[in-house]
Amino acid sequence: VASDMAAASSPKPSTCNKLFVAAIDFGTTYSGYAFSSKSEWTKVQTNVWPSSNQMSSKTPTALLLNEDETFNSFGYDAEKNFAEIAEEGDDSYKDFYYFHRFKMLLHNCKNLHRNICIDDMTRKRMEAHKVFTHSIKFLVDTLFDKLKGAVPDILLDDIHFVLTVPAIWDDPSKQFMREAAIAAGIKANQLSIALEPEAASIYCQHIPTEVDVSGNTSFLRTAKQGTKYMIVDLGGGTADITVHLRSGEGTLDEVRPASGGPWGGKSVDDRFEKFLGEVIGNDLVEDLKQNFMEDYLDLFREFESKKRNIATVKTGKVHMKIPLTVQSLVKKKLKKSVPDVLKESSYAESVHFANMKLHMSVDIFKDLFKPTIEGIVKHLKEVFMEKNVQGVETILMVGGFSECELVQKAIKDNFKDKKVIIPEDPGLAVLKGAVYYGHVPKTIGRRVARYTYGIQSWPEFDPNKHPEAKKVQIGTKFRCRDVFFKYVTKGELLTPGYRRSQIFQALKPDEECLECAIYVSDEEDPVYVDDESCRRLGTLRVPLPRVSTGCSLEIEETMIFGDTELEVQARDIYTNQQCEVSFDLLSNNVVQNGN
Repeated sequence: VASDMAAASSPKPSTCNKLFVAAIDFGTTYSGYAFSSKSEWTKVQTNVWPSSNQMSSKTPTALLLNEDETFNSFGYDAEKNFAEIAEEGDDSYKDFYYFHRFKMLLHNCKNLHRNICIDDMTRKRMEAHKVFTHSIKFLVDTLFDKLKGAVPDILLDDIHFVLTVPAIWDDPSKQFMREAAIAAGIKANQLSIALEPEAASIYCQHIPTEVDVSGNTSFLRTAKQGTKYMIVDLGGGTADITVHLRSGEGTLDEVRPASGGPWGGKSVDDRFEKFLGEVIGNDLVEDLKQNFMEDYLDLFREFESKKRNIATVKTGKVHMKIPLTVQSLVKKKLKKSVPDVLKESSYAESVHFANMKLHMSVDIFKDLFKPTIEGIVKHLKEVFMEKNVQGVETILMVGGFSECELVQKAIKDNFKDKKVIIPEDPGLAVLKGAVYYGHVPKTIGRRVARYTYGIQSWPEFDPNKHPEAKKVQIGTKFRCRDVFFKYVTKGELLTPGYRRSQIFQALKPDEECLECAIYVSDEEDPVYVDDESCRRLGTLRVPLPRVSTGCSLEIEETMIFGDTELEVQARDIYTNQQCEVSFDLLSNNVVQNGN
């Protein structure tokens, strides 16, 4: 077990009511877990995963399921087992389900719902919920076994779990992760969601020293009240940018809503696959993926190792081993040799093939990174133009992809007036910070609302302000349909636990369930829920008690903002009893735009 002795100046006591906090960092490319006890919460322990060539604190986000959809293996073991099955030379590997790097589904999917399906490597479909649940369950079980080894009588109830998600994710994606974690065996009230750049920021408050690129040490622990800094969290899938202000009592305020895009390390791999398609044809790449899995995996492992070692000043060539199968396929399908195919491609001058290796000019190899790096730099420039980001002098780089020297150099070259800090082992900053967050969640003092939140309401029709087209009769009254009743405005600073309440009456006396549609908008003052800027987030349902005829029933619905997840409560005004309430952001029939 690797242990992290964080010598922060007298840390506050943990406010967690469990013996341990355990974090699960479920990443696009790699995943891992870490934990610490309530009594010594800054001493975070991570797992050490044995891989073929080194020991690592994370394991690949790869899941292998048997033919009957039962669990086979996860991580390095899944990679190894699947490669061995593929090596057997027959098609038996096609009966297994192999998923990797599937987390981006939740970032890319515009209409996410509970039953959404996902393709494995050989294009077999499965419900994404199962894939996420199997993966999280493996990490929870492994973590619990590890803790049991140290504390034999520990129970699952003694652990508070924290699951990490990108800050740029929307509310349905967070609910999807929460439901998968609950299906994996974590109780709802023992689970928090941590936003990845926030976790990293909290981590950097507590590490003894961190070395910036120019060799200076310790900025964050000595940063004065009022200091603003930017966190650039570069993972496998996404780049997540947020700005924090160090406020009183060591708390952190979010200065602007998190933003970012799909500029993680995986986008460079996608570009390499595109490059292969340009050279040998997309059909051949697909053939390799579907029918020669072992060679396909080998090729991408080779690329991964070259990608990690690409130095910033190197000139000359990058040499990559190419599996024999690729040469055979080219000969069989294209009736040409690999050198001939290269000569006919647009890379004739810069890429050569000899001695089973592809010899690429360093510039061509670096070009694979270019769109990703340009995306990050362009976005950072836009963020620095914002008024409330003035005065930010420090950029804190975290996440596995921030270890890439090309990315570091681009950020330093483009922002010469900023101090760039990279903590030791930036790939673990989110994981360890998520453990800290579980112990001291109140470190984040205020967050900025990413959207305007509101509900669909039906006020009495007013001809002076409502259009005739929206006039409807309900019972004996005329009402205006689809009015956006605002709870929170985009950009508003919210303290965790900020409550907005509204009292509702059942529209019809015999209603059994009060349903209310929640909407979000990118505008500050939307008028109607079918405005172009609005989309339906989900539905709030409160089962109504039976009441005698003629009695009106009033329910107070409260939405709680400012935390990493939205929360909803309901109360019967007459009895003062809390009502059962469900808040569904993932049902298949939620229409995303307008109604």
